[in-house]
Amino acid sequence: MGRECHPALKGIIRGDREKKKLFRGSFSSREMEALAAICETVFPPLSGAAAAGTAGGEFEGQIDREDEAVRFFYESSGSQAPVPQEVAELLGRRGLLAAVILARAVLLVLSTRLGTLLLCGSLCVGGRWPYVNTFSSMGSDQREKVLQGWLKHRFLTPIRLAFVYLKVLCLYVLLSRVDEKGENPLWKAIGYQVDEEQEMSKPDQGTPLEKGIIETIYSTDLGLLQSLKQKGLEVTQDSRNKIYRIKCDAVIVGSGCGGGVAAAVLAGCGYKVVVLEKGNYYTHKDYSSLEGPSMDQLYESGGILPSCTANVLILAGSTVGGGSAVNWSASIRTPHAVLQDWAEKHGMELFGSKEYASAMDIVCKRIGVTDRCVEQSFQNKVLQEGCEKLGLEINAVPRNSSEDHYCGSCGYGCRRGDKQGTDYTWLVDAVNCGAVILSGCKAEQLVFETNAPGRARRKKCTGVRAKSMNSDIENVLQFEAKVTVSACGALLTPPLLISSGLKNKHIGRNLHLHPVAMAWGHFPQDSSSQLSGTSYQGGIITLIHKVVEGNSNPNVQAIIETPLLGPATFTVLCPWESGLDIKDRLAKYARTAHLLTIVRDRGHGEVTREGIINYKMDSVDKENIRAGLRQSLRILIAAGADEVGTHRSDGLRMKCRGGTASEYQVEEFLDRVSAEDGPLAMDEKWAFHTSAHQMGSCRMGINEKEGAVDKNGESWEAEGLFVCDASVLPTAVGVNPMITIESTAYCIANRIAEYLSKQGLLKSPKTRSDILMNGK
Repeated sequence: MGRECHPALKGIIRGDREKKKLFRGSFSSREMEALAAICETVFPPLSGAAAAGTAGGEFEGQIDREDEAVRFFYESSGSQAPVPQEVAELLGRRGLLAAVILARAVLLVLSTRLGTLLLCGSLCVGGRWPYVNTFSSMGSDQREKVLQGWLKHRFLTPIRLAFVYLKVLCLYVLLSRVDEKGENPLWKAIGYQVDEEQEMSKPDQGTPLEKGIIETIYSTDLGLLQSLKQKGLEVTQDSRNKIYRIKCDAVIVGSGCGGGVAAAVLAGCGYKVVVLEKGNYYTHKDYSSLEGPSMDQLYESGGILPSCTANVLILAGSTVGGGSAVNWSASIRTPHAVLQDWAEKHGMELFGSKEYASAMDIVCKRIGVTDRCVEQSFQNKVLQEGCEKLGLEINAVPRNSSEDHYCGSCGYGCRRGDKQGTDYTWLVDAVNCGAVILSGCKAEQLVFETNAPGRARRKKCTGVRAKSMNSDIENVLQFEAKVTVSACGALLTPPLLISSGLKNKHIGRNLHLHPVAMAWGHFPQDSSSQLSGTSYQGGIITLIHKVVEGNSNPNVQAIIETPLLGPATFTVLCPWESGLDIKDRLAKYARTAHLLTIVRDRGHGEVTREGIINYKMDSVDKENIRAGLRQSLRILIAAGADEVGTHRSDGLRMKCRGGTASEYQVEEFLDRVSAEDGPLAMDEKWAFHTSAHQMGSCRMGINEKEGAVDKNGESWEAEGLFVCDASVLPTAVGVNPMITIESTAYCIANRIAEYLSKQGLLKSPKTRSDILMNGK
């Protein structure tokens, strides 16, 4: 994978801070006029008569058109205030600099007659002086034809990308924005309501991490200093340089599946541990289950994080607990074939050892994994029904929650407090053993010194410099530690190491994303159907189907599971064919089941700067995605869907009338299924892929030519610097990786404890065997 982005974006992604300020500033009135016109075209106001005339006239009466909520929904416009203003604000706040520049350039061009003529052609020509209209002055039908043309044009891919970006933000804002009561007037028409159930049976004993957490967002310089000392840390103040120097045995950057486990193990061994987390701290009582605010508060870049070429939309947790606080509970052990590959092909003997097998047992016990599910959700019922009718094998997915856990919004934080992420398990163990957690605190640079002569590594890591995300705290925090652990994930560990001066060629390379494609099926509400419920209710992932190449070849090509898709995310992924079509798709939202295809990708990417992610699938990945999509569609059809399709830009779909389509019709349709590149592809057809699993960007290697860290997770370049997150994994896992990450972190943490012991530091109050036996 090369270091450059798509040619259309080359150069502009390197803008300096002054350019960033310029292009993220307030939009001009002319830009806003063009933006409002695009928003209105994407989500246009439609009369009742127009709404009733759905594609083919076959809406089948699923919704009463006389219903006031439905009438309001179809008559609503994307140009209504404050939607365009919020789209502009979101673009400036969350968009990649390249995307901001590109989108604003297109808006500026469309605000002029000459520019509109260049981008819209004859469709902007009118019958009256001055004959050429600006985009906002064109008729709605003409504007829609222009946007449809951009989506299919092979040679206007930068323009296509700009429109797709604005379309995504417009629909996201429309379906995620809420009023002061936490309500959205469009939700009633699409059958959506927020999960408001909360576990009230647990006694109020304060927050789980109260004993050890310092939330810097609520602090001041003086208050932070006092809090650090109260937690038992040795702090000195350098007033002249505005630095707090804090001494500890181990400083860990990140609190997710890697950092949380490492903190528990090291604190349990008696070492003074500090955990830095740039996200904020929330408990189940804080979660709202509101899609927009939750994504903004709990995810990296507010959940709006595309790759440079926009072929993959990436979700990564950014809160205390990291991904474990927002994932979908799936707790699958590392497949045997993967362990064998890592041990034999990559020379990492750990993964073939009894130690690693024991670590998986310990991890599963600590986070309460069970494979029982009392009640299946609508989407999982669809998966089960379709597989059973086709005679396909289906398996239960273990979860780190109770067997009666029926939460469909765990991706927004589990309101029931039932999911056992690191914020409810390993970090609790850590603070109970004296660890300190600083939330809202971002590591900025690792600190090195020249190592003693004769040591294997030229550098020695002596700690990390960090800054509170709270602008009221001016002092830099410099942590001086015997070991420093980077556990901020496969997207952020490489930029931290590179910006600190490390040079190993594997840092940031070999990034795997488990690219995901989705198939959907609509199931009309039928009182006689066993498939009751809605797409957003119930356990998110409770069943799995493995797609294999054939009876004689058991190799797994893909796995099929079910996703969480709030209405805003649903519209982001849906193809946009017309304003009417997107509204009709939304009207069917509650009874549209999705099946996601995950592949163990061989293609890979890189991330060397924060937020700048390059990624490309290879031909085998695409073929495996195609196999998974085809199998998903078969399952949906067998389960009784009346219509099925994919998220390809041309709206690929088929009416199947509750499974009555002929075998010939089905196979003819499946032959058209493909795995496409993103919107910058030089093709009429394209598609988004998504990713919730990022791995491998600082992989282990038998030497520095093969990896960024050694078999113990220690940097090849700097003694005392360890990496303990998904970035150390040799390749993609092929299944939901939480158990793999935590088990690997558990083993690395024990090696770090051994390293500290050899430095003559505090002897562990628990032997290593005690930790392995008890998991505490």
